[in-house]
This record gives sequence, structure tokens and C-alpha cells, in this order.
Amino acid sequence: MKIEEENIVSDILNDFRRRQKERRSYENNWITNINFYIGNQYYNVDEFGVVRDFAKQYYWQEREVFNHIAPLIDVRLSRLSRVRPTMTVVPFSDSESDVYKADMSRKILDVVSRRLNLSNIIAEATVWSEMCGTSFYKVIWDSDLGDVIGAGDAIHAGDVSISVVSPFEIFPDSTTYQKLEDCKSIIHARAYHRDYVKDKWGVDAKGEDIDVYSLDTITSIGGLGYSASSLNAAATKKSDQVLVLEKYSLPTKDYPDGRLQIVAGKTLVYDGILPLKNNIDGKRGYPFVRQCALCVPNSFFGLSIIDRCVPLQRAYNAVKNRKHEYMNRMAMGVLTVEDGSIDTDNLEEEGMSPGKVLIYRQGSTPPRMLGVENAPFDFTREEQLLEDEMKDISGISDLLSNISTFRNVSGVALQLLIEQDETRLIVTADEIRNATKEISKQILSLYKHYCVVKQSSKVLSKSGDLEMFYWNGSDISYEDIIFETENEINQTLAQKRSYILELLSSGLLSERDGTLAPGMKSKILDSLGYGMWDTTQDIDNLHDSRADSENLNMQNNVAVAVSEVDDHDRHIRRHTAYIVSNNLDSIHNKSLYDRVLEHIHEHERMKQTLSMINATMQEQ
Repeated sequence: MKIEEENIVSDILNDFRRRQKERRSYENNWITNINFYIGNQYYNVDEFGVVRDFAKQYYWQEREVFNHIAPLIDVRLSRLSRVRPTMTVVPFSDSESDVYKADMSRKILDVVSRRLNLSNIIAEATVWSEMCGTSFYKVIWDSDLGDVIGAGDAIHAGDVSISVVSPFEIFPDSTTYQKLEDCKSIIHARAYHRDYVKDKWGVDAKGEDIDVYSLDTITSIGGLGYSASSLNAAATKKSDQVLVLEKYSLPTKDYPDGRLQIVAGKTLVYDGILPLKNNIDGKRGYPFVRQCALCVPNSFFGLSIIDRCVPLQRAYNAVKNRKHEYMNRMAMGVLTVEDGSIDTDNLEEEGMSPGKVLIYRQGSTPPRMLGVENAPFDFTREEQLLEDEMKDISGISDLLSNISTFRNVSGVALQLLIEQDETRLIVTADEIRNATKEISKQILSLYKHYCVVKQSSKVLSKSGDLEMFYWNGSDISYEDIIFETENEINQTLAQKRSYILELLSSGLLSERDGTLAPGMKSKILDSLGYGMWDTTQDIDNLHDSRADSENLNMQNNVAVAVSEVDDHDRHIRRHTAYIVSNNLDSIHNKSLYDRVLEHIHEHERMKQTLSMINATMQEQ
């Protein structure tokens, strides 16, 4: 058995090194992109495939950086921060049970996204995708989270955990696959402290110094497998680290439930089936979700806008520095002297300072300044062209930077220009939305299969009320998950407010008598960004929720009593809808049909009794 484990470890390590070598060119681009973003813009890949800083060719050479990439990426990140889609679940049928489960699944997604602060997680992943072209989410079921259900603190109910994984840590079996599910296996490589490895897997591995992610030196992890020098950046070296490789393999004929192998250092700590049922159909798969800035055909990793801007940024720096060198010659001048006529050492040290007495040898030619023409206009013109081209290819433009250009442009035309400018980000925004949708599917799948203990959660209801509900995995249904909101990149908050106010003034949101529909007030305030202003409870929605709860109790054979404070008309409508939507009059649902029908009759009798009491009191 020992020999077999050693062979498995050897095969995984060899496979990992092969994947490192295949992915080398992508890593060089990622390191270059990050260097250019932070301002280290004289880095390039040398003939040995190492990213390093290239020194000056001459001591007098201007080598300043005029970073236009950073503000362009900052603007893209700012606009993409509006993309936070709200997910909803479509019921499998129009039956009351399926509608209830779909609504419950929607509430769970809302609760989990708030608890995990999913917006910040998406923002972190978007930074990686904008820098490197690709980022990943890791969605797992962590048995160490959740409420304590056993004696002491040893046993927890478990809960979903989502983390962002940089592209430096993901190794597909081939970089030519287009999608994550096309890969037969994925290796997630990461460095952990040796104490964590010992506590987690009981392996006392030897710790090493590993630069998990560094612009100075990239070694066995987080750049993984080679040395890349970045002389002006501080290394993020960690000591006593152990390289851990998690190899996920999809189900095959030999392994119908897939396979997960974990190697810590040089020790096999796990070899078994894929631990998570995270697909809609209940099958096991990768716990990863991919997000790209721009997809590339026949490539697993996406493309970053920085890749397109790097050549232009290099050209811009070169033009700007050559222009400054030319202007320095104009300001400082170039002095020509006859050999031996003056003390050149003194002249080189002190230069031609104002008021300087220049002594030259009698009979020799006096020193003179070499004529320098004004800086050519081509420098300035090329600067502007390069700057405009970087804005164009990045999908970012400053339409309002020059107001005079749009002085005679109508508001409609200006709005069309702004919308056209925003549409350049739609492809990237759709990647974020699709990743969020896939994350939602995995969240619901994990809860459905692993959440067996009843949990209590609070959520804002459709009427704006704070609603407490209890649930577990059996209450979840996720046949189809769709976006509840449109692509947010197309609409600013000001535009959304304007549209809502127009709908409100036109009467489309009101009832026939001109009043707002039940619950519409809270929805409008929430859409306008003032959701917490409306804290009043809508009595009609409360009665509907109570009637729905009674339907579920009767379905579970729990006794339900009619109360005097019930709105009997609304309760009768909800109970009748429950009968009709679930076909309770069929022979298979006869007992439940009788219970609900009897409950409806109780409401009618209570309604008649209250009517008689009111009539008697009015006569008196």
C-alpha cells in the first residue's frame, strides 16, 4: 500500500510540473500585467522566459513611467461594481408546493448572499479577472461552519463557504479547453503553513520558504515553478510553507463519482470520491466557477484589457521620455569645445551654471553651444493618439471631459453616446452575471443535499417586512434560476430613479382607484435606494402569508384554527387557490382536500357569525 501511495504522489507531482510548463506563457502575461498596473512598466520577458526589469541603455536616458493603464482599470472596476445581479428561482410547476419551494430558495439565496457578503467576493474576483483575464470562485460545504449541534463545540451543522481563487493557483489538464466542465481534471495548488497542514491532515511536513505571490520572485506556487524577477517590488515570501495539491477528476467509467486526490508536500492525505454534490442533477463536479474579463476561443484562460494596452503604454512612455530628453537638450544645451582648450572635468561636474566664468586656452576656438531646434509637433501628436487609442481599446472614454465638444448636441444624442460607451463593458458584465448564476446553483445544490438541520433566517419580504422563516434542504427547489434584474451596466441609479418616477406619474403602478398596489410602496422606495424608509407592515400581505402558512400546516397534517382577526375573504381566496393549483379534488389528494375545504367552511361560518354580531350591535 505504501508503494502504491508513493506512485500516486509521484504521478500527481509529475502531472503538476507538466501543467506548470504548459501554462508558463500565461503566467508571464499575468505578472507583466500586474507590474504595468502598479507602475513597474519596464518589465518584459527575456530570452529565458523570465519576467525581469530591463535597465537603462545610457545613464542620461529618461526612464519615467506615465501610467495610463491604472486609471483605465480603476474606471472599469468602478463601472463593473454596479453589476450585482439579483437571482430568483422559477417554480417547476404552478402548484402551491413548488411555488413555495421556489420562493423559499429565493429567500435562501438572499440570506446567504448577505451573510457571505457576496458583493465583496465578486468585487475581489473582478479585480483578478481585470488584471489577469480570469478569476475563480471556490464554492464548498465547510463542516466546521454553522450552528453547533453536538455536545461541546466539536460538531457543527456545516455551511456554504465561498472564496476567491487567483488564476495562479488553477491548473487545467489542458489550456486549450474552452470551458471549465470540458476539463477532465483540475489541480488547485496552494501553499499552507506547516502547522495548518499538521492540524488539518495530520502530516508533519517540512516547511519551505515559498513566494506565494510576488512581483519579485515567483516560485513553486502562485506563479509556480519558475523564478521571475521584479526588482522594484517587495517579495511576499512566506516561511514554513507546504505545497498542497488538490487534484479534482470528473466522473469516469472507473470512477463514477469522480475522484479527489490531495497531496501535502510529498504525502498523500486523501484519495476518494469527489466530496460534493454541487450540480443541479445531484451529480458531483468541480467546486469552481470561472469568470473571465474577455473570453478567448480555444483557451481556458481569458484575456485582460491590460494585454491590449501594454504595447501602447510602452510606446507612450518611450515618446514622452524622448520628448523630455529633447527638451532637456534645449534647456541645458550641448557645448562643443576644442580638445585641450578648457578643463573638461570641471565642466562636466559643474555644467554651465549662470554667471560661470569659462576660461579657455589662448589661441584656441572658444566653446560654443550646439544649436537645437524646437521640439517637433509629432511628439505631442503621437502622445495624444496613443492616449486616445488606449481609451478606445479599453472600452473607456471620457465623453464629458471636453464639454465644448458636446455644447450643441441634444440630450437624446448625448444619452445615446453614453449608452454606446457603456455597451463596451457588456461582455465583461455578462461574465460576472453568469458566474453569479452558477454560484447560486451550487449554493442551492449544497444546501439541498447537506443541510439536514432546520435553520432560522430573516429576510425582507416582498412587502418590505422583516420575515422570519425556517428551512432545511427539503424545502429547496432550483429547477431554473434566472436573473431578477436586467444588466445593471446599462442603467445608472439616476436613470433607474427617473424611469420609476415616470411610471409612477403615468399611473402604471397604481390600482384603478389611483392608490398604490399593496406592497408597491416598499418596492418603489427600495428601487430608489431608500428601502429602509418604509418600515410599516402591509396588512393584506400579512394575511396572505398567514394563509400560505396554514396551507403548508394542513399539508403536513397539522391542526389549523380559524381566528377572529383573520381577513376571511383573503384567507378563503388563498385556500381556494391552493386547492385549484394542486388539484386536491383528485382521488389521491382527497384527505387533504377535505381538510382544506373544512377549513374554508370554518372561515365562512366565522365570517357569518361576525356579521351577525356587527348587525346586532348596530341595531342596539
